[in-house]
Amino acid sequence: MIMQKEGNIFIISAASGTGKTTLVSRLVQGQPDIRVSVSHTTRAPRGAEQNGVHYHFVDNPEFTHLIKENAFLEHALVFGNHYGTSYAAIDSLTQKGINVILEIDVQGAAQVRKHLPEACSIFILPPSMSVLANRLQNRGTDNSEVIQTRLQEACREIEQAHFFDYAVINGDLDKAEQDLLHIIRARGLKQTRQHHFIKQLLANAS
Repeated sequence: MIMQKEGNIFIISAASGTGKTTLVSRLVQGQPDIRVSVSHTTRAPRGAEQNGVHYHFVDNPEFTHLIKENAFLEHALVFGNHYGTSYAAIDSLTQKGINVILEIDVQGAAQVRKHLPEACSIFILPPSMSVLANRLQNRGTDNSEVIQTRLQEACREIEQAHFFDYAVINGDLDKAEQDLLHIIRARGLKQTRQHHFIKQLLANAS
């Protein structure tokens, strides 16, 4: 019997407004073996967001308690709110052979790369800074001052793309989605990921 392989872990980061969330949502809809890890956050739910589905919404004291319990693989303070990825959320999926996407900011990505060097990191880039500015403005949720602050922060975040394994340009959603999928599939075909299968082939040949 072929042993079930553990799922891979993929870090996906991007500057605000790049379309990371939309891109990842499209990707996982048609791929049952790829899921997004549900993070904890202290920010309030937005729109139709549901607890346990989009995020685990907790208050600041609960988040602090989880930090003290070493429950998080990574956690960061982003625009005044805490976000964190728990070990339990990842392990429950990878042990079932599911590839897990950690949709996190560059601070969290650096922490994950340090603790899990085998994780594959992908940075989503905008096609241009002008396109990114237009996307932020078209949201209609921030004033011009906030948008300017986000653009300045975006430049600092994009500088971190050099530390990632791959960079995907999100100019066309269909192409960017396919680029992401190709990376994930190729990662599963690495020789080290096929180690148990190779051993079984040789064992059955003897």
